[in-house]
Amino acid sequence: MDILWFLIALGLLFGVLGPYVLRRRGGGIRLAVPGSPDAADPEAYGFVRQEEQDVRLPGPDADLLDVLDVVRATQDWRAASQLLAGTPKEGEVRWQRVQAFAGAACLELQERPGAGGAWLRAWRAEAPKDAGGAAVHAEFLVQQAWRSSAVGGEEFRIILEEARKVTEEAALLAPGDPVPYITQLAVARGLGYSHEQFDQVWARVIDRAPQHMGAHLAALHYWCEKWHGSREEADHFATTAAARAPRGSLLAALPLFAVFEHVPDVVLVRDFFRTAVVSKALDGALYAVHSARPDDPMLAHVRHLLVWFLVRGERWAEAMHQLVRVDGHVGAVPWTLSADPAAEYTVHRNMAVAGYEANGGSPMTLRH
Repeated sequence: MDILWFLIALGLLFGVLGPYVLRRRGGGIRLAVPGSPDAADPEAYGFVRQEEQDVRLPGPDADLLDVLDVVRATQDWRAASQLLAGTPKEGEVRWQRVQAFAGAACLELQERPGAGGAWLRAWRAEAPKDAGGAAVHAEFLVQQAWRSSAVGGEEFRIILEEARKVTEEAALLAPGDPVPYITQLAVARGLGYSHEQFDQVWARVIDRAPQHMGAHLAALHYWCEKWHGSREEADHFATTAAARAPRGSLLAALPLFAVFEHVPDVVLVRDFFRTAVVSKALDGALYAVHSARPDDPMLAHVRHLLVWFLVRGERWAEAMHQLVRVDGHVGAVPWTLSADPAAEYTVHRNMAVAGYEANGGSPMTLRH
């Protein structure tokens, strides 16, 4: 046990000192004195400081950020309603914006218990037939259940039962919108739906959006070993979706998310991140990223997970090519699983910079 704590402490020390790792001729890396001219400098690549990382979104969405600022400042829900009303139902953007508004309300409530998020309550009271408001309310309840309640406890179940009712209401208000049913996938996971019950919800999702990446990620959680499936079922779900995906679809990256969900807490296999299973999933995700539309709203999600795997596999140059495209926004898995997403992301980024320079890289050799 003592050696385990020693290794954990050593890992944390390296994470903190990551920015100060320098290049060595043998291709390895070693620590340099902070401020030394030999120290790796993430800012030399145009990377922003840890405290400037936006933890709300995985990538830029200027319209959404503007509206979030307006809603927070004025506590008026109308700007949020207008943005969602103008967001197409069939794409990924609506799902991400619903999540963002719900997350903003949760954060406000956490900051000001009993008073925060008043704009969402006003939205539902003043416009009960607004489909966007109902969708945000349902997602808000789901996020609250996981944030404020013991998973599986009585309060947790009560909140999710209410969320289920609101998802059904939201679905009636917007019959072609998959978002209420995607939210219901999280409800199904939390309430422990049987496989048959879950399949019924999933059928409603794919009837409306068969290639929806966000929906597949939500469903994948259900099929994971820690919830209501197994490694084999999660892998089957992910690989089947990837095999059926048309060219240009990010569903080809889904197996990497399945691998991530089952990475052991303590990796005992030497070079685990270079094993055939991980390498195959990484290759699929890299292919998906390279063939996807540059404006695919889910692209940043895949790039963030790629960074996590590529850094741990010491594939520094490939990690750097992903980092220059996502830096500045860290509201994505795996960083959001940490209490401090910006810090978690920055540690991995700094390790990538250090490893890249340890192998001869520099800002001049990194092509954007």
